[in-house]
Amino acid sequence: MEKCVESLLPGGEDVEIIIVDDGSTDRTAEIADRYAARYPQIVRAIHQKNGGHGAAVNTGIANASGRFFKVVDSDDWADSASYRKVLRFLKLVIEQNQPLDLLVFNYVYEKAGAYHKKVMRPAGLPKGRFFGWKDVGHLQKAHYILMHSMVYRTGLLRECGLKLPEHTFYVDNIFAFQPLPFVKTMYYMDVPFYRYFIGREDQSVNEKVMIRRIDQQIRVNKIMVEIFSTAKFPHIKCFKYMRNYLEIVTMITHTILQLDGTKRAFARRGALWRYIEKTDPVIYHFLRHSLMVRCVGLPGKVGHEIVCRGYRVVRLIYGFN
Repeated sequence: MEKCVESLLPGGEDVEIIIVDDGSTDRTAEIADRYAARYPQIVRAIHQKNGGHGAAVNTGIANASGRFFKVVDSDDWADSASYRKVLRFLKLVIEQNQPLDLLVFNYVYEKAGAYHKKVMRPAGLPKGRFFGWKDVGHLQKAHYILMHSMVYRTGLLRECGLKLPEHTFYVDNIFAFQPLPFVKTMYYMDVPFYRYFIGREDQSVNEKVMIRRIDQQIRVNKIMVEIFSTAKFPHIKCFKYMRNYLEIVTMITHTILQLDGTKRAFARRGALWRYIEKTDPVIYHFLRHSLMVRCVGLPGKVGHEIVCRGYRVVRLIYGFN
């Protein structure tokens, strides 16, 4: 966490750093208070009972006073050169009173032990200019925009009623999903701003951890179905992007269930399909006929083995887990 905070301090008083101590049992509270005392004009420390990642983000949004809002997890950090460019750009946006709802940039997989760091760039977004949904090109499904790449206008997060569920992992998908129909103006900076550390055995995206927490992945999947079914899309491209994002998340859910491979996992998969069909028959039909989802739902031991091997090949290529 100290590395994370130190990477953000060069923003000076242009940046408000809110450290949320979410019922930690380590030295988080002590470190947070130390930074708040040392940099009272920059750092705020907020202590609360444990509510999970979603509760921490909710607290950050509720207490933020800045025009724009960025979530930075405590084991990640900001690239210094990119950070300076992003801050200069946002200051210019404010000075010129330019409407901006969402700023997108790249993130880098800082995988433990890996020599080459993979930079993840969203395809299909115009570079270096303001644009709306109608200007978005073809967004590849493998490059959907994650929370790591996003800076929202703070007011927009409140206007869309975003409130992440507590005691639930993988809520970053909801954060990157629910506000999108409210987004009118975007800008993409092709800089490697966010350094996403990955590779700890206890990390939420570790394969064994994801299997153990499959109930939480399913919960997030269901919430995203509910959001999609009631959303008012400003443009057909927003609709297609969010539909494809939901397809990706559903595929991930089915992949984890396949990696589990137990009878209980199979039953959960059936229960999820019944829930989706009841909530939104149209999106159910789309997802049921999705080649991507069907490929990770192959039946039997052979299907399980194919999915497991395929998953490990994709993991090797992208270095995501």
